[in-house]
Amino acid sequence: MNKWMKRIIWTILFVVLLFVGAAAGYGAYLTDKVRDSTNDAQEELDRGEKSDKRETTVTPGKDHLSVLFVGVDASEKRSDNQDDRNNLSDALILATFNNDDKSVQLLSIPRDTYTYIPEVERKDKITHAHAYGGIDSTVETVEGLLDVPVDYYVRLNFNSFVEVVNAVGGVKYDVPYDLEEQNSKDQAEAIQLEEGRQLLNGEEALALARTRKQDSDLERGQRQMDLIKAIANEVSSFSSFRSYDDIIDAVGDDMTTNMSFDQMITFKDYFLQENGFEFDTMQLEGEGGFADNGIWYYKTEEDSLEDTQEELRTHLGLPELDSDNNNSWDDEENDFAQDDEEEEDPPNSGTSW
Repeated sequence: MNKWMKRIIWTILFVVLLFVGAAAGYGAYLTDKVRDSTNDAQEELDRGEKSDKRETTVTPGKDHLSVLFVGVDASEKRSDNQDDRNNLSDALILATFNNDDKSVQLLSIPRDTYTYIPEVERKDKITHAHAYGGIDSTVETVEGLLDVPVDYYVRLNFNSFVEVVNAVGGVKYDVPYDLEEQNSKDQAEAIQLEEGRQLLNGEEALALARTRKQDSDLERGQRQMDLIKAIANEVSSFSSFRSYDDIIDAVGDDMTTNMSFDQMITFKDYFLQENGFEFDTMQLEGEGGFADNGIWYYKTEEDSLEDTQEELRTHLGLPELDSDNNNSWDDEENDFAQDDEEEEDPPNSGTSW
């Protein structure tokens, strides 16, 4: 199922609250609390500190770098029979940080994107990379798809999303259409929203972020990034100051990262700018449809993928690509992985290949 990207919120919020809180008198207590939470969340990648796509290790606060935010569907119901490594990644967002102008770009990667997964040496949905090989497989797969280094990652599950939104008193959002959606406990049609701008509580915000019954993967990805911005702005506001303690508790045990506390602190200049926290959003354009094996995949447009790769590389200060894109859809390659998990219903639109 798709309860996902709230986790990226957590790190963006996590970092935002760190610096806003540290700037005020309450900061000393918060800083110690966040340090403890970050230390408990440490999980290094098997590859080590440096990406294979880097010649040297990057230094947060000095270099351009990237962070992959991974949202896993690790609800209590789904975790009874599997460990965290075997969960699908329901959200993948790559954030690139340019240290020169302190700009941030967020790329939403559709969960059904069909791409090569090195862990199993075949193409499949990118969401399955985590189930095949955990965070290491996910990072390696994203690097292969986008041809850019993933320097750091932050992985969270959706459990903390509801609590974070509730901790800041809800988030105002313009709901695009009437909808009925299940809640965080998978109760069907438990959440009902009407079209229009309104204050959403945690369960309602989660339902809006997860639904794709009336639009596409791209629209859902954009909606989720818009929600991130709305929640991040709410968290960074003075009115939410006294909620920071609750926000940290909401993140709790739901996060793992290869970033240290001191490395997280270096991101403060991105979040405490004069005009507030801003970022640009990007999407991988493409089309969803059924393959010959009857499974739904998202096929990225080759031109869009190449343009995205170049834009990410430019933002990271990397040289232009000098080789052909090897990630395009190969018609002759039909060794699709058979999925034992129950597939999420595809969007309404799509074609067959």
